[in-house]
Amino acid sequence: MHKDSKRREALLYHAKPTPGKIQVVPTKRYATQRDLALAYSPGVAEPCLEIQKDVNNVYKYTAKGNLVAVISNGTAVLGLGDIGPEASKPVMEGKGLLFKIFADIDVFDIEVDTKDIEAFIATVKNIAPTFGGINLEDIKAPESFEIERRLVEELNIPVMHDDQHGTAIISCAALLNAVELAGKKMEEITMVVSGAGSAAIACANLYVAFGVKLENIVMFNSKGALRKDDTRISDMQRKYASDKHYDSLHDAMKGADVFVGLSSGDIVSAEMLLAMADNPVVFALANPLPEVAYDLAIATRKDIIMATGRSDHPNQVNNVLGFPYIFRGALDVRATKINEEMKKAAVVALAHLAKETVPEQVNIAYGETKLTFGREYIIPKPFDPRLITAVAPAVAKAAMDSGVSLAPITDWEKYKDDLLERMGSDNKMIRLLTNRARTNPKRIVFAEADQIDVLKAAQIVHEEGIGFPILLGNQDIIKELKAEIGFDVEVPIFDPKTPEAATRRHEFATHFWESRKRKGVTFYEAEKWMRERNYFGLMMVNTGEADAMVTGHSRSYPSTIKPVMQLIGRAPGVSKIATTNMMMTTRGPVFLSDTAINPNPTAQELARIALMTAKTVRMFGMEPVIAMVSFSNFGSSNSEGPNKVREAVTYLHENFPDLIVDGEIQSDFALNPELLKSKFPFSKLVNKKVNTLIFPNLDAANITYKLLKELNKADSIGPIILGLNKPVHVFQLGASVDEMVNMAAVAVVDAQEKGKKQVK
Repeated sequence: MHKDSKRREALLYHAKPTPGKIQVVPTKRYATQRDLALAYSPGVAEPCLEIQKDVNNVYKYTAKGNLVAVISNGTAVLGLGDIGPEASKPVMEGKGLLFKIFADIDVFDIEVDTKDIEAFIATVKNIAPTFGGINLEDIKAPESFEIERRLVEELNIPVMHDDQHGTAIISCAALLNAVELAGKKMEEITMVVSGAGSAAIACANLYVAFGVKLENIVMFNSKGALRKDDTRISDMQRKYASDKHYDSLHDAMKGADVFVGLSSGDIVSAEMLLAMADNPVVFALANPLPEVAYDLAIATRKDIIMATGRSDHPNQVNNVLGFPYIFRGALDVRATKINEEMKKAAVVALAHLAKETVPEQVNIAYGETKLTFGREYIIPKPFDPRLITAVAPAVAKAAMDSGVSLAPITDWEKYKDDLLERMGSDNKMIRLLTNRARTNPKRIVFAEADQIDVLKAAQIVHEEGIGFPILLGNQDIIKELKAEIGFDVEVPIFDPKTPEAATRRHEFATHFWESRKRKGVTFYEAEKWMRERNYFGLMMVNTGEADAMVTGHSRSYPSTIKPVMQLIGRAPGVSKIATTNMMMTTRGPVFLSDTAINPNPTAQELARIALMTAKTVRMFGMEPVIAMVSFSNFGSSNSEGPNKVREAVTYLHENFPDLIVDGEIQSDFALNPELLKSKFPFSKLVNKKVNTLIFPNLDAANITYKLLKELNKADSIGPIILGLNKPVHVFQLGASVDEMVNMAAVAVVDAQEKGKKQVK
């Protein structure tokens, strides 16, 4: 992407539609005068008095228990240095966003305008009563060490400097597993650490806590190996100073078992890797440029166990694996601090999780057949949904066992259920979808590329590595718009109407006519239709010149779906195609079918729609739990609509007994587990979380998905077409850029799945 365009996009993201990335959202009713009287004066006096009687009641009556302060003075912002408190605010807001989406923790970001240690500490102590925890961020060393040490000692809430301990915890978990795979022991390994800042010191300290011997660690700063006779090093660094002289990093790495890089890119050569011991462990964690390139490292040593800070290589050491869940566990038991025992518990939980069977949802997200513990999987993936239930309880239990918990947990199974329920509002599915598309991007036809929003979507698809766009439309307009939005990458552009496309039009027309000449299509009509971009693009997919196509932004759905039905055949065994919309609701993703095609399906067709939808739900790594909805509950009405749904359910129960499906049922009973269990305990949906709704007709499905989208601001991916032989998907008229990008990712994933079947 053009640098100016990328800069503009980043600035627009932070500025529009509302400046910043986080906001305060009310959690109580506020519609009536009575509500407001309870929220503020006079009702607010009652909780105030209760807290005055017992200060611990602040956790009962306010948001303190789920509120973390992300605090910085902007003196060591990653990659930017000392940029000041105001300039650091976007970074702190970003950290707040990660806390929320990964662990449902609310955040106020606090930027402090002082470099004085005492003034900073005093500021944090004075505002600490507001918060349940303090996350220190981007404070330069060595001041950060003293600030954290003092605040941990002097406050009675959890405090952690994530720049130090986040990387330490994640890398230590990876190190435990890597050393095990290398057939070595922590107590015996020799280690070279490149970097002597706060993160490096914290990493080394934690490694020592897990058995690495202090005398087996050699630490380098920019001037060379730390030496005891060097008066310029800090007291924290002196712990890792050596009496031994090393000429260079290369010299120190001879025979070393482990290299940990927390410094700068491209400082480790192939020769240095070859000098290391058998089965070397190399953590090149500088970002974005590692100390040694991943491809170079694995090409140099076949026995290497490699980790980086990058998401495009195996074994990413990413702080988001730690801090959200560490604070989650600490807050949930009202820990008075985050101590060494809690950090070590997080390390062990992460290391253990990497050895457990990986959920299919994670395999799908990362384009893997089966992720298993080994040299390319020593640490969990950031999108693993089990992280919150693995790390947070481990940290909470460690807090209790070490005596720093004020509200111990007694029912651990309920606690884990509560953690999963917290994450129902998270839109991880979109991130999982795009991540999976990136693992094997495909050629995608954008049939309306002379529309600026469609072109923007194509640009994002290209830049994010989701797919390779093929642009259809007026070439002059497309080129002009590309220049306007800074889309300066050369991609294929075709205008089906131009003389240059005549040969391809003729070939496509011939191919189409041969397949449809006995179905009322003349060759003249076939040639005429090939001048239309939708027909032209569909033939590109049919002939293998493209892998998938998306269209429909500027035309009504019925007019766009017509050529799709004419040119793209149904998949084997499919009698009718259908559509589903994946809605990102507060309870997690919910699939709604059929939202766009079949006005009034028969009972048999409803059953087939349910089966095709179930197949799509599984494609996203979820097990379908299907409610066939109606205005009736299990025979309470004998009207035509409920009878049709009931017949479809009977067919599914008889022919697909392993499918979790039931109905006919009203939507509130389907989505409310307690209500369902109390009234209809015999239902197959009892104690299950419904994630798929099959509607009796198009009216009900289409109205429902659009109401959810507009009234609840639920993101929608779809309509996803079910049952086609080729990956073609149609936008809703006027779809947003984000919606089109998501649909393009769906098209890529669809192409990946259909490609697997062809290989078989």
